[in-house]
Amino acid sequence: MAKKAMVEREKKRQRLVKKYAAKRAALLAIANDKDKPMEERFKARLKLAELPRNSSATRLHNRCQLTGRPHAYYRKLKVSRIALRELGSNGQIPGMVKSSW
Repeated sequence: MAKKAMVEREKKRQRLVKKYAAKRAALLAIANDKDKPMEERFKARLKLAELPRNSSATRLHNRCQLTGRPHAYYRKLKVSRIALRELGSNGQIPGMVKSSW
């Protein structure tokens, strides 16, 4: 149950990142522009801090879509090594042949 919750939490983060990407980019551009006055840059930083924490792309983490495992993640298949091995052994991945595992 907890693993499924982590997958759902990650999907929610992906939605938030997508939703706030343009606003976050605009505020960052203002905040990092050295030609702007200090007060305007500071206001942009404050507005940036008011955005939801999970709308930052750095909070995204690759997780296995089947188990929710964050480690040993194969990007191409979006599964962990353990799930990959299970699926390969059952013959559910086309072209993958069980060798000597």
